[in-house]
Formats: sequence, C-alpha cells, structure tokens
Amino acid sequence: MSIVLLGIGNPLHADDGAGPRLADMLAGTPGLFAFNCGTAPENFTGVVRKLGPDLLIIADAADMGLVPGSVRIIPPEKIRDTSIGTHTLPLYHLVDFLAEPSRKIVVIGIQPASLDWTENLSEPVWSALNEIKMMIAENNLLKLPVL
Repeated sequence: MSIVLLGIGNPLHADDGAGPRLADMLAGTPGLFAFNCGTAPENFTGVVRKLGPDLLIIADAADMGLVPGSVRIIPPEKIRDTSIGTHTLPLYHLVDFLAEPSRKIVVIGIQPASLDWTENLSEPVWSALNEIKMMIAENNLLKLPVL
C-alpha cells in the first residue's frame, strides 16, 4: 500500500504548525511520502496525483472544541466545521479535488492549545504528534476516534 501524508498549517502560529511538523517528523519513513505543505497544500496536488497513493493522510490543526492535543479523524461532512483557516485553499476543496474511487482519504485533526505568533508547539500537541507518528509506524492510524 502506498501512503502520502500532507502536513498542513502555519508553523509561525504555534500549534497551527502541527501538520507541517508531523510531516517533517515522518520524512524518510519507509513506505510513506510525507510533505510539509505549509499554508499552500494546493501546491502538492500534482505530486499526490503522480504518486497515486492508496491512502492519503491530511494532518492539520483543527478547532474541534476538545482538550488541546486531542486527535480525531474528521469525516468529510465535518471538515467545514473544524478548519482554522490559515491555508489558502479550504480543506474540503482539497479533499474533493484529490478524491478518487481507489483512494482512501483520512483527515486527521489535532486540537491546538495556542495559535500565538511563535514557532513553538504546546506540550499537548507535541505529545499528540508523537502518538500519531507511533500509530502510523504500527499501522494503527485508522483506530483513532472519529469526530
């Protein structure tokens, strides 16, 4: 199975940088292509189409009204309700554009604690990223709770 992870967010806004930081953490993982998309995930659509992954994981900070550091799979019908909105293309447009019958797309939301102007992640978000990294390594990512 081929897997692509797109880490989305603004690393200058504290925990909004969770997605890009996760992509950086996973760079070089065998069997996984991880891309730090920053605030412009649309720039990576051509790469995703070229690689043709069976599984596309999109990781982004999301305001889900949960405890900071909480991680959830966000179903397509709830994507509009959770976006922080620092990227140029709304996430639901990206998901719609990259959808294909043979491709599973999983959107992972990470509840931020802070969106301050800093490159530092909060402790709960750091812990969440380490948990996600371990789950991907153990092929258990799809066992995350759904929002």
